[in-house]
Amino acid sequence: MFEFVRTHTRLLQFVLVLLIFPSFVFFGIQGYSRFTGGGNAAVAKVAGRTITQAEWDAAHHEQVERVRRQMPGVDAKLFDTPEMKRQSLDGLVREHVMLAAADQLHLVTTDDRLLRLFSTDPQFAPIRNPDGSVNKDLLAAQGMSSELFEQRLRQDLSVRQVLQGVGGTVFAPAAVAGSALDAFFQQREVQVQRFDTKDYAAKVSVSDADVENYYKDPANAAQFQAPEQASVEYVVLDLDALKKGVAVSDEDLRKYYSENEKRYTTPEERRARHILIKADKSAPAAERAKAKAKAETLLAEIKKNPASFAELAHKNSEDPGSAPNGGDLDFFARGAMVKPFEDAAFSLKPGETSGIVESDFGYHIIQLTAVRGGDKRSYETVRAELEDEVRRQLAQKKFAEVAVDFTNMVYEQADSLKPVVDKFKLELHKAQGVKRTPAADAVGPLASAKFLEALFGNDAIRNKRNTDAVETGANQLVSGRIVSYSPAHLLPLAEVSAKVRDKVVALQAAALARKEGEARLAELTKAPQTALAGEPQLVSRAQAKDLPRAIVDAVLRVDTGTLPAFAGVSLGEQGYAVVRVSKVLGRDPVAADAARAQAQYAQAWGDAETQAYYAALKSRFKVELKEGAVASDAASSAAAR
Repeated sequence: MFEFVRTHTRLLQFVLVLLIFPSFVFFGIQGYSRFTGGGNAAVAKVAGRTITQAEWDAAHHEQVERVRRQMPGVDAKLFDTPEMKRQSLDGLVREHVMLAAADQLHLVTTDDRLLRLFSTDPQFAPIRNPDGSVNKDLLAAQGMSSELFEQRLRQDLSVRQVLQGVGGTVFAPAAVAGSALDAFFQQREVQVQRFDTKDYAAKVSVSDADVENYYKDPANAAQFQAPEQASVEYVVLDLDALKKGVAVSDEDLRKYYSENEKRYTTPEERRARHILIKADKSAPAAERAKAKAKAETLLAEIKKNPASFAELAHKNSEDPGSAPNGGDLDFFARGAMVKPFEDAAFSLKPGETSGIVESDFGYHIIQLTAVRGGDKRSYETVRAELEDEVRRQLAQKKFAEVAVDFTNMVYEQADSLKPVVDKFKLELHKAQGVKRTPAADAVGPLASAKFLEALFGNDAIRNKRNTDAVETGANQLVSGRIVSYSPAHLLPLAEVSAKVRDKVVALQAAALARKEGEARLAELTKAPQTALAGEPQLVSRAQAKDLPRAIVDAVLRVDTGTLPAFAGVSLGEQGYAVVRVSKVLGRDPVAADAARAQAQYAQAWGDAETQAYYAALKSRFKVELKEGAVASDAASSAAAR
């Protein structure tokens, strides 16, 4: 047991997180709601119950923190994106749907099933004591009591039953699976003749009238339109801006360092050997006394010859993980061992041996072999880090006060941003070619759909007035104004004539290619034994041989009742193709062995049925997503990056 703890301390934390937290999103969110007061705007609704912005934010924050705990070296900002936030919301919605379904279907987990699963399922081995009970110390290290763990596990098992009845009961007979897989992985020998648009461009003649007619066609106007755009200026009030005006004395920094010195200290770890004589806490008193006496005898031998500890541990210790290594447990930190063992180990000096230490597992003798960690970074090495943190905290406190003045000033003095620039010592940002929707490479406020919507409001465009203060991220307010504005308009033909001509040429060339391709198809249909130029090739869904998807689909879709079979394929602006299928072969070898393919087919079918059932449940429980709130949050997240 101790060998497992020694080797897998970090793994245990990872497993605990994976087993406990993701599947209990809803219950954690209830706590978040109570903490935040639940007064935030609704972002979704399931079965009449509202999911608030606060719940969503808290759930996503927990996910990011979980990533940070599991992989300290990974930049957690990679996961803090609009896409990942949307996944967090989808997860919340799914949990609510599953809970509503479990409640309606009266799905419960009995005590017997809960105990049987916990006692036998390998995934719970890391948090299971030898006697089958849950390891409370490991749970406590994750901030969870055994009662809360039991409650959440019971609820999670009940919820899982909702979809297991569908996805876990898929029946895929060999004949049905074989027929489907044969169709999907079937190979066909094919020849392809391409009629590419580019080969016909020189054969078409485009007149000025053709160009003008295409340009004037309202259906094509959007292709030649200059988008609405503006030159703007804006100011940003956020913590970084306020930090510049915050001064912190060296005395205050030293005080903060002293109050938080644990954060700058490497956790102390200890390395020890131990001898365990097992005696379960529920064992009869005589049995425990016998085990203790044996431990005392071994301790007496060790006191006579401390150097014999490893040999005695190898011969006598009943911990199978460490005994072969002379009782060595390697380095461990506080929280990794049971409390009595930890207290004894951390009270020793290197080379010292403990007395008899009693735990729930029996009796231990501990010899401390090494100590590492416990080092504290000096004030000088962390001063810059401290100053940035303290200034940010002070800026955070100041933000709430300044935000009100900022909001009032940009509204009351709406003809210019200079007053707020001067008062709050802000930078005046300028940008040209700004459009109503965020550009793909936009960052900061210009990536915020909410800010751009305000910036392109009627009053802001017409009167060139400041926008109201817009919240574009956490602790970030922005106000902007349009300096010059150019509405969307059709570009003069003289400016786009070359582009228009290229379009007309491409359309006429594609039409000519299609015409010749269809004529060739008609010839082949009349004389089916005619071969096409080029070597035949085997084509399947798994091996498309660089053919466009449209051609592969046509090859596998064409009726092969009579061979050879022909089909024409429109490639849009790229032209046309004629295909000749001469042979139909069996399943592509890349489809792997039949048994594995059948299992994958059954799994795919089960997943499809599960998704369909979940979609039906969403409809039954009237899932509503407040797209406006979701879009606003996504824009705010993008602006904050």
